[in-house]
Amino acid sequence: MLTRTASWTSHSSMDLEHGSKKHSAAPTAATSTSTILQLRDRFIALQPIVLRASAILATTVAAAVMGLNTQSYTAVVAIIGTKPLMQTFTAKFSDTPAFVYFVTANAIAGAYNLVVLLMRRLILQRRTPSLVVHMLDMVIMVMLATGAATAASMAYLGKNGNLHTRWNPICDKFGSFCSRGGIALVSSFIGVALMLALNLLSAAANASRPNVVGQ
Repeated sequence: MLTRTASWTSHSSMDLEHGSKKHSAAPTAATSTSTILQLRDRFIALQPIVLRASAILATTVAAAVMGLNTQSYTAVVAIIGTKPLMQTFTAKFSDTPAFVYFVTANAIAGAYNLVVLLMRRLILQRRTPSLVVHMLDMVIMVMLATGAATAASMAYLGKNGNLHTRWNPICDKFGSFCSRGGIALVSSFIGVALMLALNLLSAAANASRPNVVGQ
């Protein structure tokens, strides 16, 4: 009789232990799931910040590199007697309207994104400012794209020339100027891609946000 009682007691204690383990495993799984969800929400919330900060960096680099881009080249243009006549030619961005527009567009985009990033807390509180920022993002993206496209067309002309109009290429003489211009163009096109991603995220956020009267 004592043996049966002892065995029943041991089985009961084992059942209690297993039951407690099962009950303790449930909160642990719920906690891990909530942690994953919190991390996901934080990652989603950080995406616009990272994209806008990257756009600031890309457009600022493009504007600075192109704005400071200059190179001089000295060549013999004539020979008077036995004395060569030298002339210095200088290439700079301000000589080409397309490059001026490129620098202006990238500078405006960098300043705009910096202001939006600093005022982000105020913008997110209401729907109307978010829609205004979304519209301005599209304007800035188009301005960047047109600036990069026009500058790229001029860069192509400077590198390859145009046989039909007898425009000779200049990159063989102004190699550093063309190389720095290429870096600025790549940085600007990266800025265009980042602004496109920002527009897509902003459109998705505004579509999922409820439309509240008075906001």
